[in-house]
Amino acid sequence: MIPTQTPVFLDCDTGIDDALALALCLANPSLKLVGVGCVSGNTDAEQATRNTLDLLALAGRSGIPVATGAHDFLTHPYDGGVPHIHGENGVGNVELPASTQAADTRSAAELLIDLASEYTGSLVVIAVGPLTNLAHAIELEPALPQLVKELVIMGGALRVPGNVSPVAEANIANDPEAAQRVFDAKWPITLVPLDVTMQYPMFEEHRRALLEHSHPFVSALGEILNLYFDFYTDVFGRRSCALHDPMTVALASRMSSAKRSEQMRVSVDTTDGEGRGQTIERLDPSGNVRAVFELEDELAGRLVQQLVRFY
Repeated sequence: MIPTQTPVFLDCDTGIDDALALALCLANPSLKLVGVGCVSGNTDAEQATRNTLDLLALAGRSGIPVATGAHDFLTHPYDGGVPHIHGENGVGNVELPASTQAADTRSAAELLIDLASEYTGSLVVIAVGPLTNLAHAIELEPALPQLVKELVIMGGALRVPGNVSPVAEANIANDPEAAQRVFDAKWPITLVPLDVTMQYPMFEEHRRALLEHSHPFVSALGEILNLYFDFYTDVFGRRSCALHDPMTVALASRMSSAKRSEQMRVSVDTTDGEGRGQTIERLDPSGNVRAVFELEDELAGRLVQQLVRFY
């Protein structure tokens, strides 16, 4: 008997940890990646689309629709990303073989709406970049939240400091207005904030296992991680990196489970003051957001093992 696969739409700004998230979507037998939308964040939406197509081709998975989404945010323009963290091209300055597949002619929002209609009640949306595409999709199809089984978001800093300001995390801070629209919509949300993603880093021995793997896709991931490890050396005190985006996929697929989570409502500071982009929690058993604060076990070793075994 073939196990049932969960259809997944990945919305991302394909930088380095997004590449790992994409890889985990492909290597997890419980998931069926049915589409990818790209948004500006780590790099611009167009470069993120190219990165995604190239990574899929290297993994031997061409044919999955990849759509370019919003270049600019709802109320302000894209400001150039973070090349010192993700490289000038978003994937650690590694030159990937070029895919021959073209981007889907639909926008990311349109692709998401079409897939939500095709997989009504079963589609899981995993959002690991700014939430601009999702805000546009809600505007185009207000019923979208009712069509989706679950939305899993990497974003926010609830009880820990932010990573782009003392209070704000990058994905939410890039487009607070979009985030507010998404949190206000009536869909079940699992939130994976910095509170949990900064607790479970990947270390050099994990990267080395990817780098030395015989499959070109897996070894490329190890190479891509090099710049990311450089950045996080100052954060963790040794060569390593946070697993923000792949952790979100791991939780969405139940590869990892939450040891501690809390039900709440989340609002976002959309002012222009020092609190802009802050995610503000209000504990509420009937709230639509389940925020994860602790995992049952570490992730890095299991992630590497999954990729090494699958390829």
